[in-house]
Amino acid sequence: MKVTNKTALVTGASRGIGKAIALELARQGASCILILARNPQALEEVASQIQVYGVRAVPIVADLTEVENLSIAISQAWRDYGPIHLLVNCAGIAHQSPFLQSHPKKVREEIGVNLVGLYTVTHTIAKRMASHRNGVIVNVSSLMGKLAAPTMSTYSATKFAILGLTQALRGELARHNVRVLALLPSLTDTDMVREMQLFRWVNRTTPEQVARALVKGLATESPEIYVDWQGYLAAIAHRILPRLMEKFILMAAPQPI
Repeated sequence: MKVTNKTALVTGASRGIGKAIALELARQGASCILILARNPQALEEVASQIQVYGVRAVPIVADLTEVENLSIAISQAWRDYGPIHLLVNCAGIAHQSPFLQSHPKKVREEIGVNLVGLYTVTHTIAKRMASHRNGVIVNVSSLMGKLAAPTMSTYSATKFAILGLTQALRGELARHNVRVLALLPSLTDTDMVREMQLFRWVNRTTPEQVARALVKGLATESPEIYVDWQGYLAAIAHRILPRLMEKFILMAAPQPI
């Protein structure tokens, strides 16, 4: 898929990877980019940066945990600015904590944003893409969707679930000419990550690298997009030597397990 003259919707676009993807789509010549997040001020700032490229930017203020309001906002966006050719589900949060010390409220928040919110947006858009027989859906998972990480149990669980949903939808929506793929960044230098205890021996990528990898991956037929050699190598190693990789991850964890 080439993004030139296309309309895209990017969730979680107020900062981090989502913001970088929205800006990269603008640089690549998208005609209209709908940016969705909870923070109206941050969205306005991103919109002004997108408009520098001569691209229309439409901020959508919505909370992914408020399912009914979210569905209404997405439906209205399609009606006012659609059809939407590209959906990038990027919104996500992480609460790092050993499992035995995890807080139920934070667990529900992670599941609500990372999985239920993504499901709601995707369901609303996919029905319309299927009707138009055209569209691409990118679900941003993580390398932690392949390799579960200690202290990140709920986050890893949601990212594994996203890969499962992506695989299921890929088969279901193919007959409607809707392509579904996953983007799997490794550790990325964002505000969210800077607040965490980092894993040892893991190199951080930048949001801009992730955004460029996405655009490059859209031009291929691959169902999964890795950002760098580190992520791709880790996924291959886990497939071949799963027990060895689990031991390595345990050693790399930021605190004794």
